[in-house]
Amino acid sequence: MKLATAEQMRSLDSMAINRYGIPSIVLMENAGRGTVEAICRHLGDPADRVVSIFVGPGNNGGDGLVIARHLHQRGAQARVYLLVAPEKLSGDAAVNLAIVNRLPVPVRSVTDAAALAEVEEQLAQSWAVVDAIFGTGLTREVGGHFAEAVKRLNRCTCPVVAVDVPSGLDSDSGQPLGFCVRAQLTATFGLAKPGLVLHQPGTHFVGQLVVVDIGIPPQAVEEAAIQTELLTGGEVGGWLPLRRSTAHKGTFGHLLVLAGSAGKTGAALLCANGALRAGTGLVSLAVPHDLNPIFETALAEAMTIPLANSNGLLSASDFHAVEQALAGKQALALGPGLGTDPKTVALVHRLYHEARLPMVVDADAVNALATEPRLVANPPAPRILTPHPGEMARLTGLTTPEIQADRLRVAREFATSHRVFLVLKGAGTVVAAPDGEIAVNPTGNPGMAAGGVGDVLTGLIGGLLAQGLPPWRAACLGAYAHGLAGDRLLAGQAIQFGFLAGELAAELPATLEAIVTGNAPSSTTATHTI
Repeated sequence: MKLATAEQMRSLDSMAINRYGIPSIVLMENAGRGTVEAICRHLGDPADRVVSIFVGPGNNGGDGLVIARHLHQRGAQARVYLLVAPEKLSGDAAVNLAIVNRLPVPVRSVTDAAALAEVEEQLAQSWAVVDAIFGTGLTREVGGHFAEAVKRLNRCTCPVVAVDVPSGLDSDSGQPLGFCVRAQLTATFGLAKPGLVLHQPGTHFVGQLVVVDIGIPPQAVEEAAIQTELLTGGEVGGWLPLRRSTAHKGTFGHLLVLAGSAGKTGAALLCANGALRAGTGLVSLAVPHDLNPIFETALAEAMTIPLANSNGLLSASDFHAVEQALAGKQALALGPGLGTDPKTVALVHRLYHEARLPMVVDADAVNALATEPRLVANPPAPRILTPHPGEMARLTGLTTPEIQADRLRVAREFATSHRVFLVLKGAGTVVAAPDGEIAVNPTGNPGMAAGGVGDVLTGLIGGLLAQGLPPWRAACLGAYAHGLAGDRLLAGQAIQFGFLAGELAAELPATLEAIVTGNAPSSTTATHTI
């Protein structure tokens, strides 16, 4: 599902109007009618119910006036509260105000805090409240009586329906601009917006998300070449290699894992387990020689390669042995549990800079690269870096709050400038490609906030690479399936804590099967209506 920025939506609207000859008032009519249909679908029949519509300046307010008219036609007791003087409305919004004024729909101007206080009692009688104050064009913090209106909407005990975006939410970043409406239902127009699906913290304000088709031609969307999308099971489900009856273990690749150190052997084992559960044909662990007995006995399905010069941790003195081990492998997973010893850091630097096969770089391998950021750019083969926000902060020199405030921009700029693939983990994991393509993953839940879960993801993505998936698809499918496995665990036990990383790995085969067969439950609240 494509995600459009505010600027891209303005361009699409303009293209629909000027190139395809669709009058702007028709787009507004479609938006308002579609919102009312969404209200009926999700909240019920509005007949004989009081619905309060808060109308702001601009086209968002015009949408609200269309909504008031269609609610009236369905028998609702629509009440309009204008947050600007009527004469300040112009264009299509003014046309729709004139229509509403000819109907038995009460319209009241509430242009200051005192007037808003007077209508608060009336709000208590409402079955639903419609937020048509600000749309995607908002760039400044909400203040004055508009902020007072938002506060009152957030005190409502009835459902609040946001028109296009919750007023006060930056539709690109998902960050609130001062005060922000907290909606139970958001009807967004044309395409979903990034800020509505980002968990930092956009989804907190959005509630159920419905995408309303307002009549923008598909050709216009295709021509816009939008590079941001929300991952869906329908899209990623066709990416796994077919399991033909003649297949054998060599058909599905051989992954080399370099992970683990004394006290952190579990990270390497979980990584290998994630790869095996992803359907990888063969997995080998290159490990310090003294730790080899642990790996030999802990995971019978993985092979081991003891490294003679590595004792307790992986060492650069074993680079040539690792180089030999890479022969015949299709991908390398590097990082979980490595530690930050200088000998290990030196090995990571050299492998990253010299190994000519696809590589997943996670955890301590990311931290090792952060000590020499110049090494990250322009690697000799595809690299998928999978940092969490703290590791991303070390890579970029930004603070964690700075990264969390604008995850899409930070991820895209890093991936394009360094020519790498990036999986920025966290709620609403972001996947970015060197060509500027970016995806938001909607799966996952707080129960996955546990040690070892990220190690499973590293193995999962590495295993998909080994099976021949291109890096972009391996990263996107890996993130989606990893989160969905967590969602399946949550559905099974109905509590959001106590997940074990090993349990999540064990859930991967059934999860991948559900994705491939199209039987995975929808993990996103976004739907379409007309």
